[in-house]
Amino acid sequence: MKIKDLLKKSKEEINEHGLEEGAAFILLGYACNLKSNELFNALDKEVKDLELNQFNHLLDLYLNHNKPVQYLTHNACFYGYDFYVDENVLIPRFETEELVENILYRYDKYFKGQRINVCDVACGSGCIGITLNKEEPNMQVVATDISFEALEVAKKNAINLNADVLFLQGDMLKPLQGRKFDIFVSNPPYIPDEELVMPLVLENEPKLALFGGSDGLKFYRIIFNGVKNIIKDRAMLCFEHGYDKKEEMLALAKAYFPSARCEVIKDLEGKDRMLFVYIGDGFDE
Repeated sequence: MKIKDLLKKSKEEINEHGLEEGAAFILLGYACNLKSNELFNALDKEVKDLELNQFNHLLDLYLNHNKPVQYLTHNACFYGYDFYVDENVLIPRFETEELVENILYRYDKYFKGQRINVCDVACGSGCIGITLNKEEPNMQVVATDISFEALEVAKKNAINLNADVLFLQGDMLKPLQGRKFDIFVSNPPYIPDEELVMPLVLENEPKLALFGGSDGLKFYRIIFNGVKNIIKDRAMLCFEHGYDKKEEMLALAKAYFPSARCEVIKDLEGKDRMLFVYIGDGFDE
């Protein structure tokens, strides 16, 4: 069977299941070991038996066993970089790309090319810290996670992407004691424990990286309670958070940093998704 015929057949099957037909292209490219442009140029080629068997296996896992494409191909694109992902880490989201974009913009505005220290707490795949270092090498990044398995994934990504990031294992801020940072960033688990979650997410992604206590704010409280010990007198705190937690996040920030300037930033869907806290002088609007 030719590649174009297999794509047509599998897209029809995916549509019958009400899923994303683009998965057919991604999975077939993975099975044939072809990049997207190479697959486009090979539409009239015959699919080899081994490739067909692997593709059919992957398609079955996607259609009938609720497996995300990113875990099947071990790849997620984030900010233009290809990150290895598996069941030990969350699949990077578009909203987190926006967090990185906003950090880079504010770095240029407030730090103006200086060499600074950045920490990424609860780093998962390492997508935030690694991307910041790749986009701005003057950011000396330390990334932490409580999960040994997640850190192994993050280290693999740093090697693959030639990023200069130091990884430390430990619970939240504990591995960072004795260090001081100009920028603190975290996208911790923030789904409330009892909130309904899509089966595709709940059945595949690590629960350790999803749930943040009864109200979703457990890890933000831990951060705000101890972050003064690891930031410089002039520093920027950057968070991704639940779209409905704006007021609670602002209240937390003001309770611990009453004189700081706070900025809530909406994502591209118009939802309140990020909180930036500016501590010290020189962070004028």
